[in-house]
Amino acid sequence: MSKNFLLEIGMEELPAKFAPGAVSQMESNARKKLSELRLDYKSIKTYIAPRRLTLYIEQLAEKQEDISEEAKGPAQKAAYDAEGNPTKAAQGFARGQGVDVQELFIKELNGAPYVYAVKSLKGEDTETLLPQFCLDMIQNLSFPKPMRWGDYDIRFARPIRWLVSLYGDKVIPFSYAGLQAGRTSRGHRTLGGYVRLVNPEEYLEALEIAYVIADQERRREIISKQINTLATNVAGQVDEDDELLTEVSHLVEYPTALLGEVGVEYMILPEEVITTPMKEHQRYFPVRSGEGKLLPYFITVRNGDKTSLDMVKEGNKKVLKARLEDAAFYYREDLKKPLSDLVLQLDRVVYHEKLGTVGQRVERLRKLAGVIAQNMGVSNQDKESVDRTAFLAKADLVTNMVYDFPELQGIMGSYYARSNGEKKEVYTAIREHYQPRYTGDTLPTTSIGIAVSMADKLDAIVGSFGIGIQPTGSQDPYALRRQALGIVSMLIKDERNISLTHLLEESYNIFIQQGITMEPLEEVMPALEDFFNQRLRYILQEIGLRYDTIDAVLAHAGQQPYNTVTKAQVLAAKREEEQFTAYLNAYTRCVNLSKKAVSTEWSEYSLTDVAEIVLAKNLKTSVPKIQEAVDKMNYEEAYILAAELVPLIEQLFEAVMIMVEDEKLRNARLGVLQECVKALGCLGDLTLLA
Repeated sequence: MSKNFLLEIGMEELPAKFAPGAVSQMESNARKKLSELRLDYKSIKTYIAPRRLTLYIEQLAEKQEDISEEAKGPAQKAAYDAEGNPTKAAQGFARGQGVDVQELFIKELNGAPYVYAVKSLKGEDTETLLPQFCLDMIQNLSFPKPMRWGDYDIRFARPIRWLVSLYGDKVIPFSYAGLQAGRTSRGHRTLGGYVRLVNPEEYLEALEIAYVIADQERRREIISKQINTLATNVAGQVDEDDELLTEVSHLVEYPTALLGEVGVEYMILPEEVITTPMKEHQRYFPVRSGEGKLLPYFITVRNGDKTSLDMVKEGNKKVLKARLEDAAFYYREDLKKPLSDLVLQLDRVVYHEKLGTVGQRVERLRKLAGVIAQNMGVSNQDKESVDRTAFLAKADLVTNMVYDFPELQGIMGSYYARSNGEKKEVYTAIREHYQPRYTGDTLPTTSIGIAVSMADKLDAIVGSFGIGIQPTGSQDPYALRRQALGIVSMLIKDERNISLTHLLEESYNIFIQQGITMEPLEEVMPALEDFFNQRLRYILQEIGLRYDTIDAVLAHAGQQPYNTVTKAQVLAAKREEEQFTAYLNAYTRCVNLSKKAVSTEWSEYSLTDVAEIVLAKNLKTSVPKIQEAVDKMNYEEAYILAAELVPLIEQLFEAVMIMVEDEKLRNARLGVLQECVKALGCLGDLTLLA
């Protein structure tokens, strides 16, 4: 037999950003605990709304499973005396397992006999287990910033105000935070009242009558449908914004969307100046035309029904108007000075106490971006644009607009640079140099934007590592992982065979030239190279490559991401071919034997057998060609050339013994194998392939 179980934790309004984590924790904790308790169930559902977190277990068994398990006791020689009578050790073990000593039996473990007992555990009733289960579910939840309230020595996301615990139609009593669990929930804060539940099955319906949509997925669907309908009514559409939609769904319990108007006088402002206050500050949805043009409307979602909706609409319109009025004022004021005049103010803005001012950082960016541009092979004209972009890129940090709306850094700089008459290449790159701003964001598309973006990110990473700041575990306050991933992604997408090691060293040296104290380069570089290798590994995994293919190419990889990705893709394709097995076997044998070489000096004139002489001659002509193909990143050709050596290597192993007593001959043969390793290893360390 089974019954449905409901646990509701009622609380003050939960921050929207806490909701996803709370849901996943509650579900995983419940599954784990029910497994430990040996309680069967059909399904687990977790609901969350601003004032409640709910666990719903469908068809929870009324009793634990009965189990029988073997318990290992003392060794046979300790359990029985010479006459075969049970000793005190055997008697104590039997007593501890709740069985008669005559029920003990012998079983071997690793060749040695031990005494065992079959211990039967009778399942307890679920009702007796649920009070502690409920406490565990509450106490094992963690939140980014928990609160304490009253005189209670407990922490939770927000103060707990009520508890519901029902198994079938019966209350499961337990106490927590001065509250006694019962069957009474609460509806919407202003529209609903107390909700008395008879059983778990009526939970969702009863709350909806009290103006609470407890199921977050249904709430999200309702909001999505409502906002799209309102947008369609004005011949518009709403951008897909999963993050905003999810956040809004966690802010309301009973959603009602409404359409508001934006004053036409504000529509002359840059688009981001209008949409940023809407989305980031007010959680409004901007409305666009079918062509993507911003329309003078917004959609917001109230937490309630349609009562006095016009009044709510006017209130939201006034709030947005105040925001946009501030933005318009900042925009007009910022345009009174060109960006170039603001650069000097950056000398008074501290970037980091150990890394100097933003003004110093601008000088570093100009130098490093110039080095990157040189490596990219851009034209002299573009080099001038790179320097101009790096000079102006951070100037908007001291504008009124960015001070109030930090999300617009780079974006406003681009608008202001355009108004100042800067070249299109420059104002476009100013916007691009912050990209990618988040996971999945677009990469810079212009060579100028790429150069300055890479310089910006390299400076942040090298500077942080140089003063001992590195991401640890989930902690990455300066988003260094995202920035490193952006650098690697840019190099791969732009198909630039640029050495990251060279750029890292250049960045480090620029810090030293400014007189900034850094940890020794020989200590910083290994950590930096490993850090970037981990980002490259992530990208290779996203492409869908096997872990051992990735291990093989990274083992021999320099810090040239595009080069490494190209090599990995060729290796992934070649290892699927039938003849690759022979190639891999030849390489592996050469690697294993060549490790025994004690000297790198050898002479081909010491070779005696035809097979080894032929192989040595072929190596002399093939190795340079293979290296030339590798240098050109033509790994397909390099592999084909190397594969031609495999039959010759197989003939060598059939014809001669490598480890002969003659030292000169042995060194010569090992030397040949070392050359074979160089040739066949053009795609990486193949010994790491599974």
